[in-house]
Amino acid sequence: MNSESNAPQRLLIVEDDVHMAYLLGYLAERERFTVETIADGRKAAERIDAGPAVDLVLLDVMLPYTDGFELLARMRANPVWKDVPVIILTSKTREHDAVRALSLGADDYLTKPFSPPELVARIRRRLHRPPEAPQRPTRKKKRTP
Repeated sequence: MNSESNAPQRLLIVEDDVHMAYLLGYLAERERFTVETIADGRKAAERIDAGPAVDLVLLDVMLPYTDGFELLARMRANPVWKDVPVIILTSKTREHDAVRALSLGADDYLTKPFSPPELVARIRRRLHRPPEAPQRPTRKKKRTP
């Protein structure tokens, strides 16, 4: 995980749908994350085996070549990745799939379509990041004579 407090936290998005990947990347970058996107299971497996861990993974289940369940098991078996929070984002709505993902070590399970503010809140919760304080315009006080 990212040890430097001022460095942006790194998010890995594993999603084969181009439009969904773009939306997820946009949401993450808006929250000041550094984003890496991978579109298939084989490349994601290579990234897990070869690269340094990230701070959080957004993982689709239905991917080409290797599915999200296999990638999740691979992460949990890898000492470098085993503690990285993983949020599953999928269109699989069956209880069995959610139970399987959570049993394999997913930290959260969210079905598509999802609410973007809810996803951001779940990411923040997993990373223990407080929401950014809204910027309020400063008002000048009127002097009274």
